[in-house]
Amino acid sequence: MKKAVRLRFAPSPTGPLHIGGVRTALFNFLFVKKHQGTLLLRIEDTDRSRYQEGAEAYIRESLEWCGIQFDEGPYRQSDRQEIYRQHVGKLLDAEYAYYAFDTVEDLDRMREEEKEKGNHVPKYDAKTRMQMKNSLTLSPEEVERRLASGDPYTIRLRMPEEGEISFDDAVRGEVSFATRELDDKIIMKSDGWPTYHLANVIDDYTMEISHVIRGEEWLSSTAHHIYMYRGFGWEDHIPQFAHIPLILKPSGKGKLSKRDGQKFGFPVFPMAWKNREKAEDNFEGFDSFGFSPAAVINFLAFLGWNPGTEQEIFSMEQLIEAFSLKQVAKSGAKFDFDKARWFNQQHLQDQAPEQFLQGALPFLKQAGIETDGHARLSEILGLVQPRVHTYQEVPTACHFFYSDRFELDVKTIRKRWKPEIKPHFEALTKQLSELPDFESSSIKVFVSAYLAEHGLSFGQMLPLLRVALTGAAAGPDLFKIMELLGREEVFPRFARAPGQFEAQGT
Repeated sequence: MKKAVRLRFAPSPTGPLHIGGVRTALFNFLFVKKHQGTLLLRIEDTDRSRYQEGAEAYIRESLEWCGIQFDEGPYRQSDRQEIYRQHVGKLLDAEYAYYAFDTVEDLDRMREEEKEKGNHVPKYDAKTRMQMKNSLTLSPEEVERRLASGDPYTIRLRMPEEGEISFDDAVRGEVSFATRELDDKIIMKSDGWPTYHLANVIDDYTMEISHVIRGEEWLSSTAHHIYMYRGFGWEDHIPQFAHIPLILKPSGKGKLSKRDGQKFGFPVFPMAWKNREKAEDNFEGFDSFGFSPAAVINFLAFLGWNPGTEQEIFSMEQLIEAFSLKQVAKSGAKFDFDKARWFNQQHLQDQAPEQFLQGALPFLKQAGIETDGHARLSEILGLVQPRVHTYQEVPTACHFFYSDRFELDVKTIRKRWKPEIKPHFEALTKQLSELPDFESSSIKVFVSAYLAEHGLSFGQMLPLLRVALTGAAAGPDLFKIMELLGREEVFPRFARAPGQFEAQGT
């Protein structure tokens, strides 16, 4: 009987959700939808020392913003404590785990002794555990006494001294680990809380998870997890693992970190995160940078996956149809913010006018631009929509529609403003003011006729007209700008332009 496809995304509420986590959630979501399966949200909140208030709500809101939906959950590990305590006893009884009573001083001493022996990466493992204070070295009576008296202890996994643990990874193929190279990981902490390793395995089994898609940083831990499946007698229920590549820094080596965003000036979180206690832990998100969720998803999908075609712009539905774990790369993917902006520009250009308007509104209001009841707003946004990379750029792109205070492109003025051009500029703009029909098509016909009659080119005159109205030498259709600004804005700007141009010292 074919196993039902059930996957989980299991973030920890220790702060904002990094885009690496969003990409993991996305790959899980795409796989589930492709195979008509079920996706669970599981909150892995057993690390109470790093737990942050509000992080779970942020995670859920961010995933919803990205368009990633779940069929079940959220399940919280903090609600499942008794389940973990019951199951860990099975590993102890099967001698797959043991009690460890070592103090911090004992552990430090062991590490120092191992370094003196030439072992510069000391671990609590098959080579060192027989030197320590645990239920393998202490008498059964001593162990019982310590447990009864409430001595602090952890429970560690007892990895075999010899042998290999192998598994087939959907991304990396056959993977093997020699057990002598693996440490005896703590699976139950001294505070009674399970570690990720124990809770993860028990949850995946009890929730009938068929596939585990997660970051490659968990690859080496998979051997420990498979060993626990054996200890529990669940070998027939080991999920198919798929370890996806890291998202790397844009330059240099290493994994993209939350501080890289602050360092390089780009977002590494889906949504902005505000920390009430530490201002330095406030982070902007792709949302506050003016990105469309669809573009963020498209960009993240291509960090470590490729459809094998020339197509780059995908909707969520198209990603679901195209996605395959076979096309996920083994090597890390460099974060390229310029590419992210390009993806966003393509998605913004494809948006319906109303959708673009709704995305831009918060940024217009933040910039102090009055948008309520503005009859021209949709037309103005229609002009700038093809030219911006993010919603954040919209206020700057259309600022001249709302204010006549702007910097002038001095380079263009000095190049184009010549003594012989001034009389034509003044004559053309005066005659334009008398034009009865002030629509873009009529303005274009009139300007074209004037220039042709006087032997002037568009390049000689239009950049100056544009700088006078907008401050810039490039931008949307000039004649449409004139129409939307209207006579009451256009001609006062034209009237003062010669004085402004000459003040630039041509």
